[in-house]
Amino acid sequence: MTYRLRMTLLILLDSLIVTFAIFAASWVVYPNISIITMPALVISSVALLFFHHFYAMIFKLYNKVWAYASVGELTIIVKAVTFSVISAGIVQYIVNDFTIFRRALVVTWMLHVILIGGSRFMWRIFRDRYISSSIEKKRTLIIGAGSAGTMIARQLKNNHNDTELLPVAFVDDDFSKQKMHIYNIPVLGRVKHIPSIVEKHDIEHIVIAIPSLRNGALNKIVVESNKTGVKVQMIPKIEDIMTGKISVSQLRNVEVEDLLGREPVELDIDKISEYVTKNTVLVTGAGGSIGSELCRQLLRFSPSKIILVGHGEYSIYKIDMELREKYKNDDIEIIPVIGDVQDRHRMYEVVETYKPSVIYHAAAHKHVPLMEYNPREAVKNNILGTKNVAEAASTLGVNTFVLVSSDKAVNPTNVMGATKRVAEMVIQGLAQHSKTKYVAVRFGNVLGSRGSVIPLFKKQIERGGPITITDPDMTRYFMTIPEASRLVIQAGTLARGGEIFVLDMGEPVKIVDLAKNLIKLSGFTEEEIQIEFTGMRPGEKMYEELLGVNEVHPKEVFDKIYIGKTRNVDTSVVETIANGFQDVSVEELKIQLLNAANLEHKELITN
Repeated sequence: MTYRLRMTLLILLDSLIVTFAIFAASWVVYPNISIITMPALVISSVALLFFHHFYAMIFKLYNKVWAYASVGELTIIVKAVTFSVISAGIVQYIVNDFTIFRRALVVTWMLHVILIGGSRFMWRIFRDRYISSSIEKKRTLIIGAGSAGTMIARQLKNNHNDTELLPVAFVDDDFSKQKMHIYNIPVLGRVKHIPSIVEKHDIEHIVIAIPSLRNGALNKIVVESNKTGVKVQMIPKIEDIMTGKISVSQLRNVEVEDLLGREPVELDIDKISEYVTKNTVLVTGAGGSIGSELCRQLLRFSPSKIILVGHGEYSIYKIDMELREKYKNDDIEIIPVIGDVQDRHRMYEVVETYKPSVIYHAAAHKHVPLMEYNPREAVKNNILGTKNVAEAASTLGVNTFVLVSSDKAVNPTNVMGATKRVAEMVIQGLAQHSKTKYVAVRFGNVLGSRGSVIPLFKKQIERGGPITITDPDMTRYFMTIPEASRLVIQAGTLARGGEIFVLDMGEPVKIVDLAKNLIKLSGFTEEEIQIEFTGMRPGEKMYEELLGVNEVHPKEVFDKIYIGKTRNVDTSVVETIANGFQDVSVEELKIQLLNAANLEHKELITN
C-alpha cells in the first residue's frame, strides 16, 4: 500500500469516527436531542473534525506504523484527541452563546479515544494472531531472560516480516524468574534443562542473549546447546553494543573466540592517553592482522597522526580506507606509507619525515613451517627489519619503541621463534645506551590472524573435511586479536627500557578440542567432519611456553601483564648473524640462529 493511499484511508476512517463520536455522545447524554440545536451540533462536529486532523498532523498520527503500535502510540492518540476536544469546546463556547455541553464533550472524548485507538490496535492484533501465525517460523529458545533477552524477544515478536524466528520460551538460571512470563513468553527452566526443553517444545533455534558472560559460562551453555543439534546464535559482544557498532538484535554465530572464557581487558586509559593522545604514532605491518587492530585501537585515543607503514599495497589501502571512513569526523591525520622494513634508508626516511613519538613494530614473518624453508627471508624481515626500524627510532629520538614478539621466542626450536628472540636481543642491546625506551611484548597464537589454525579449519569444514591436526596432544596458548592489541598498547605505557612483557594467555588449549568445538559450532558432527592426525611439521613443538618455569614471577605489573628482565645482551651475536647470514648455508644458518636464541634465553630473569 502506498503512503498516499494509506493516509487517505486513515483520514476517511478518522472522519467517520469523529462524526459518529460527537453525535453518539450527544444522543447518549441528551436523549432529548432538542436540548442541543442541530446547528450547534453541526458546528461542533465540523470544528472537532477540523481540529482532529490538525492535531493528527502535528503529532504525526498518520505517520505511525500501527502494526508495531505500543504505549507510546497510545499516548500520542490521547494527546491528539484531548487537544482536538478542548479546541472544539472553545469553538462551541464562542458560537453557542457562552455555553459548553461539558458532559457531551467528555463522552465524545472517551468514544474518540476508544474508537481511534481501537481502529489502530485492531490491525496489530489481527496481524499478530492471523497473518504472522500463517508464516512458517523457527521456534526459538532464548537463553537469558534479562534486559538483553527481553529486548530480543520483543524485537522478534514485533519484526515479523524481517525475521524467521519466533520466540516461544526463555531459559535463565535466576530462580526468581522461573515460571514467569515475559511478553507472554514463559521461562521454562535453567541452562541444564536446555536439551529437554528443546525436545519437548520442538525448538528449532537457540539464541544466547547474555552479552557479558564470564569465566567459561558460555562454554557451559554451548555444551548444553550442542547436545540438541539445533543452530545456536548469540547477540553481539557487550563492548560492540555499548560503542554503538551494532545493535543488540544483530545475531551472530558463536565463534571459537567466544569460548576462551577470558575476562575482558581493563585498560589504564589515563596512562595510554598520556603517550598517545595528540601525539604521532607509527605502526609497521599496519596491514596485517595484529598491526591493523593496533591501528583501530590506537585511534580510540585520538593521536594527532597515525602512520600506517606496510609493504603490501592492498592491505595498507584496506586499513587506510577503513580508518578514514570510521574516523572521518575526527581531527586525526591518517597517513598510509608503502615501505619495506628491510629497506633501511626508507625506514630512516619515514621516521625522520613524520617524527613519531611511539613506534609499534608489528611487521614480521610468523609462519613456522614456511620459515623453516626460508630462513634467510626470516632473518631479513624479523631481524634486519627490526634492527632498521629500531635503530632509526634511536637515531631520530623516538620516545618509545614496542616490538610485537611471540611465545615461540622462548626456548625456540624453529627458525621463526629464533629470529623473534634475536629481534628481542636487538632492542635489548639498543636499550643499554639509547634514550628511546625499548620494550618487547610476547604472546601466543592469535585467533583469526593470518596463519592461525582457525581460518584453515573453517576452509577444511567448508570442503567437507577432514580437519588435519599434527598430534592429538598438541596444545597452544590462544588470544583474540583485539585483546592482544589492547595489551600491547598497555605494555607500551609500562616501558622503562629493555623489558620483555609477557601477556597472560590463560590456560593452554588442545588443538583437537578447538577443532571439535569448531565442528559443532559449524552445525556438523564429528562423524560428518572427521579429524585426521598428520604428524608434527618441521620446527613445531608439542607445547609452547611464555616463560620458563624458573623465570616466572607471580606478581603482575599490570592486569594480565608480567615483566621479564634480561642481563646485558651480547650484541656481537646479533651482528654476526646480521652480517653473515648470506655467506653460510641454510643448515648452518639455522644452527647459528638456534644457538644464539637459546644461549641468550638461559640468561633471562623474569618477573
